[in-house]
This record gives sequence, C-alpha cells and structure tokens, in this order.
Amino acid sequence: VCQSAVDLNCLAYDEAIMAQQDRIQQEIATTNPLVSDRQDLSVLQGEYAAEDAIYQLKIKDLHKKYSHIRKTRPDGNCFYRAFGFAHLESLLDDSKELQRFKAVAAKSKLDLVNQGFTEFTIEDFHNTFMDLIELCEKQQSLGELLSSFNDQSVSDYIVVYLRLLTSGYLQREHVFFQHFIEGGRSVKEFCQQEVEPMSKESDHIHIIALAQALNVSILVEYMDRGEGGTVNNHVFPEGSEPRIFLLYRPGHYDILYK
Repeated sequence: VCQSAVDLNCLAYDEAIMAQQDRIQQEIATTNPLVSDRQDLSVLQGEYAAEDAIYQLKIKDLHKKYSHIRKTRPDGNCFYRAFGFAHLESLLDDSKELQRFKAVAAKSKLDLVNQGFTEFTIEDFHNTFMDLIELCEKQQSLGELLSSFNDQSVSDYIVVYLRLLTSGYLQREHVFFQHFIEGGRSVKEFCQQEVEPMSKESDHIHIIALAQALNVSILVEYMDRGEGGTVNNHVFPEGSEPRIFLLYRPGHYDILYK
C-alpha cells in the first residue's frame, strides 16, 4: 500500500509541475505574440537596468548597425519562427529570390521522402510552407504574412517543416556533422532528440544546417555577458552575404533590421 501511495504522490507532484509549466507557457503566450510588430531598437534599453553597463553598452553598439527589432515568443521555437518570418518578409520585395526559394522549397519534400521521411506525415507541413510562399508571391502584403505567423497552427506548421528540413540536411551530411555532436549520439539520434521535437532550442549546428539546406545566409548578433562593450556576430554559412539578421540573447532569437 505504502509504495502505491508514494507513486500517487509522485504522480500528483509531476502533474503539479506540468500544470505550473502550462501556466507559465500560457502567461508567455498572452503577453507575447508569436511574432511582434516591428519596433524601434530602443525598446531593448528598457529591458535592462540603466546600471547594467554591459548590456547598455552592447545595445549602443547594436544601434550603430540596426534601427528596428521584431520580437518572437520565447517558446523554444524562436529561431525557426524568426528565420521563417524574416526570410518570407524579405521575399515580398525580391521576386528573383522568391522564385529561387520557391523552387528549392517545392523540391524539398521529395528530398525528405527520398531520405526516408514518410510522405503523408510531412505533406501538410510542406503544403502550409508552400502556401505562405505563394501568399508572398500573390499578395505582397506584410499584414497577411504577419497574421499567418501569429495564427498558432499555421505558424507551428512552418516551424515543424523548418525543423524537418534541418534534420534532413544534418542526416544527409552526417559524416561532417558527427564531429560536432556530443554525448556519443549519432546524428540521427541528435535529430530525433534535439531537432525534430517542438520547443527544443537551437544552436550553431541547427543554424548551419538550415542556412545550407535552403541556401539562405543568416547573420546572428550575439548579445551576452561576455567582456567588452561590443556585440560579436557570426555569418552562416561563413563568408556568405547575409540576407537575414537575428539577435541572439541567451536562449532566444529575435529579428533585426538595418
């Protein structure tokens, strides 16, 4: 009897933790849109205390290069959502890149199927991705793109598809990426545990893979507690001409605008 009472207590405790996490997620959801409007970069200053010298100096440094920011919800999917929105937004006034990207995106489903992903499980995600690219082609309206990205189901489908593309690329190039994976895991295990599941945060390896899978160059500005008053950046893939600019703060990505 004793043991089952302990088990029940453990279960109740687990459920309480789950409920608390759900409440935190709900709170984040009600206060943060999935993708915000474009805001003046100066909003960052208000997020850190005036006496927080390191961050205030780094924000000043960012101001030399960027004027605006668009925030994403901190839900573990922010890199993919920020990338997806920023790139599709850039296609609204670049028809040449739109046609190139549309062709790559259209072919990408077949590449995944050839790699062993099941067609019917990825089809809906791919269709949603293509629909949004076509929306950019037809409408050329930022408002519609933004409301699509703030519709949880559409937005999450885009995130899932970008996660699948990242996973597919990592597995295709497993010989190269194996060196970067810790803990004795295979690239496939890493993808199943750290890339494909929703809400798993992204690191260099994810960014390299997605940038190369879609042939889109990404510059990430790293703002952390590191020494010096300047913000370091990194371009993926190295030496390319960046189209998209993201701000990274520990555990989170937002979109930057020049």
